[in-house]
Amino acid sequence: MMFGGSGGSQPIMVLNANTKRDQGKKAQFSNVYAAKTIADTIRTCLGPRAMLKMVLDPMGGIVLTNDGNAILREIQVQHPAGKSMIEISRTQDEEVGDGTTSVIILAGELLAQTEQYLQQGLHATVIIRAYRKALEDCIDIMKTKASIPVDIKNRNEMLRVVKSCIGTKYLSRWSDLACQISLDAVQMIMIDENGRREIDIKRYARFEKIPGGSVEDSYLLKGTMLNKDVVHPKMKRRIENPRIVLLDCSLEYKKGESQTSLEFSGEPDFTRMLQLEEESIREMCQDIIAVKPNVVVTEKGISDVAAHYLAAAGISAVRRTKKSDNNRISRATGATIV
Repeated sequence: MMFGGSGGSQPIMVLNANTKRDQGKKAQFSNVYAAKTIADTIRTCLGPRAMLKMVLDPMGGIVLTNDGNAILREIQVQHPAGKSMIEISRTQDEEVGDGTTSVIILAGELLAQTEQYLQQGLHATVIIRAYRKALEDCIDIMKTKASIPVDIKNRNEMLRVVKSCIGTKYLSRWSDLACQISLDAVQMIMIDENGRREIDIKRYARFEKIPGGSVEDSYLLKGTMLNKDVVHPKMKRRIENPRIVLLDCSLEYKKGESQTSLEFSGEPDFTRMLQLEEESIREMCQDIIAVKPNVVVTEKGISDVAAHYLAAAGISAVRRTKKSDNNRISRATGATIV
């Protein structure tokens, strides 16, 4: 924080008690040192003979991994340059999904090379200008000499690309299975409409981990899965070619605890009120039964009365699903959430 004094006096700086301030050369060397330290932390995680790191997460659990991003995520760093290095790895993971360790080691090495020039007294802007020129050359060489075009229609080529990503990971011993599943999953959720190709794995591909069994039991499910049960024991659990209604409202009597006031003059009034509640739920259910669906999925609750009416009409109902799951079903079936 800065406080400006009155009468044009010097502004006073108020800093945290354990804040260190470096300026000039010292700060540059400290940045280089921080970057080198972080690169050295995960240097042994690169390559086919990489070692796994044991990381203690804040909850006290132990993670065994050689994924650069996963390790750096758990490390608490105070140094600003160190934080930037960790951001690089996070960006790499989000944009490309692979190469999180390599990108840190490269950045650390590039910074380490600047040390001798800084000691010779070269200005930082000169060094950066040279790096920019090198970057242009790199991109040029990548485009012309180092890269090969991949045909995304050719399944074998695509499998080779995916396999190279998990070759160094723990999953590599089941790499055939994992690559087949992941490629099928991505191709399944790809939309190609009027020249726009969209692959949204964050929203439309989902992992459901089920304890027990072996890795070989994993498979790709064509469709959506919910970890939910039907609301009423008499509802069917297997329905072929269903008509599905998706709702984001609740099928229960809306209780207006604070908005309504009721005055009862006699005992029958109370019974009448309960009847009205039931009637309002019955009307709701009859509107739904009129569409003749087999399955009703809602994001909110379904009361016992509503469950009874739906079960009597032979409709299976699922309640309190996540919004993301509801969106997935609507995308798979082409339905609109009502």
